[in-house]
Amino acid sequence: MIELINVTKNYPGKTAVQDLSLTIPDGKIFGFLGPNGAGKSTTIKMMTGILPIDEGTIMVNGKDMKKDTLSAKRIIGYVPDRSDIFLRLKGIEYLNFIADVYDVPKEVRETKITELTKKFGIYEALDDHIQTYSHGMKQKIVVSGVLLHDPDIWILDEPLTGLDPKSSYTLKEMMREHANKGKIVFFSTHVLEVVEQLCDEVAIINHGQIQFQGNMADMKQQYQENDNLERLFLELTQNG
Repeated sequence: MIELINVTKNYPGKTAVQDLSLTIPDGKIFGFLGPNGAGKSTTIKMMTGILPIDEGTIMVNGKDMKKDTLSAKRIIGYVPDRSDIFLRLKGIEYLNFIADVYDVPKEVRETKITELTKKFGIYEALDDHIQTYSHGMKQKIVVSGVLLHDPDIWILDEPLTGLDPKSSYTLKEMMREHANKGKIVFFSTHVLEVVEQLCDEVAIINHGQIQFQGNMADMKQQYQENDNLERLFLELTQNG
């Protein structure tokens, strides 16, 4: 379980996230929605330990992100919204580097690298430099790296952007399998159709505050005049 308790993040002249509380239960695919500038990426970066928390507490499977940062980070797999990293490395060098960071044994990493990169159709490109990859291939190599150490919690920031339909389907299937094991998939997206199809629960953020958290049935019951997520989203963020 992930718990955000009264979390606040300030930037000069702006409060990006204000007194935000959110609970993400085990065994769920949890969608995180909001317009640009609503506080989604700031929240995710605090959840993953990239940004310091100004006020409040974030607990990741019982580990305090402030007090036990390294232990908390080791159980998270994080896919950022930008995949332009380590461009001078070959694909296989990047994956081995990530495996080293997480102490993945050699025999395990070789099997996982082969399995993941074949699933995403980039196995044949592992000896090429990442800077030669298309945007979609860069996204696939980052996702493969994130999953190498089999983290309990997946935190994915716009993970489907740039993926071809086959790879997008593969990743969505993997997300469902992970949640079915009793683990967490938390992802942000702008693709409302994906949220309706895939998510067990959803939260909508605007102006750094949660506007709604619950499952799709709860949300549609609360806003009975709307019959789809797009209308609900527009209503909840109309002042965005």
